[in-house]
Amino acid sequence: MKLVTYVREDVDQLAMLVNGTLYNMQDLHPELPSTMHMFLQMWEEVIDLAKAIDARLKEGHSPRSNIHGVPFEGVQLLAPVPFPTSCRDGYAFRQHVAAARRNRKVDMIPEFDQYPIFYFTNHNAIQGPGDIFCMPDHFDKLDFELEAAVVICKRGRNISAAEADDYIGGYMIMNDMSARTLQMEEMKLNLGPAKGKDFSTVIGPMLVTPDELEPYLIPAKNGHTGNNFNLKMRCRVNGVQVSEGNMGDMDWTFAEIIERCAYGADILPGDVIGSGTVGTGCFLELNGTGKLNDPNYKEQWLQPGDVVEMEIDGLGILTNTIVAEETEFSILSLKKNI
Repeated sequence: MKLVTYVREDVDQLAMLVNGTLYNMQDLHPELPSTMHMFLQMWEEVIDLAKAIDARLKEGHSPRSNIHGVPFEGVQLLAPVPFPTSCRDGYAFRQHVAAARRNRKVDMIPEFDQYPIFYFTNHNAIQGPGDIFCMPDHFDKLDFELEAAVVICKRGRNISAAEADDYIGGYMIMNDMSARTLQMEEMKLNLGPAKGKDFSTVIGPMLVTPDELEPYLIPAKNGHTGNNFNLKMRCRVNGVQVSEGNMGDMDWTFAEIIERCAYGADILPGDVIGSGTVGTGCFLELNGTGKLNDPNYKEQWLQPGDVVEMEIDGLGILTNTIVAEETEFSILSLKKNI
């Protein structure tokens, strides 16, 4: 099942996406909720009904004669989970971590292979396809990060990795936008990334339930537990591909990340959890590798007007345009001289 949130009469509307057409949930059946927030809260009560209706739509049978749907291409999309209860981001791809450390001329950190980690980012800055508004300081090394993400669909605590996949409602593309100068400055103080990340995290364009991805299932890496998927990942900037990877390269599974998230803490319906950046999945890594191989390599960073397209097999294409806010206000200029 593919679930989409879009703007309908100035409010968020949850719909099923079938063959390019959106069908509003509450139009399909009176027991189905009209928003993603309600759907996640009621997940175990309504998921079987929703899947049954989705199957009938795919067979060409509408559950009600007056249901026609609206074209997917003609609506204003929101994040599929527009109001998450929290947003965490993991660090699951060893290739990305190793390359970034190699480019900084430091050894691979052994703790990466001992346990999965994550950080909390600003869940109020979640957005979907469309414009990403950036302040002047964000454009000091503005970056994308190509990731996948999941949303939690039922409350849990102290969950083992072996059972954690049952708590995943669906998968989506994530672009963890990053202002690298702000990020690197504050992380010298061993806090953050905070201002380097809190202005925008993009998810979308749809939420895809795990059953849709079963044909892509592959074993987790040796010594790891949880579902893993052979899904190609790509990022294009202004139509030029700059990044390519695969979800199957995740060293730590989402199940293992969830196990750590839920240790001594509740996870809630609506919690979004990102995978971390795939190998080659950001300009920071690409620029570092380029300069390591060629001191004259010209760095690339995102600029106003750039169009960023992220694509993951089975999860769609997430498209955003970088827009400069009309202001000259800078927090970097407020630094005290010492």
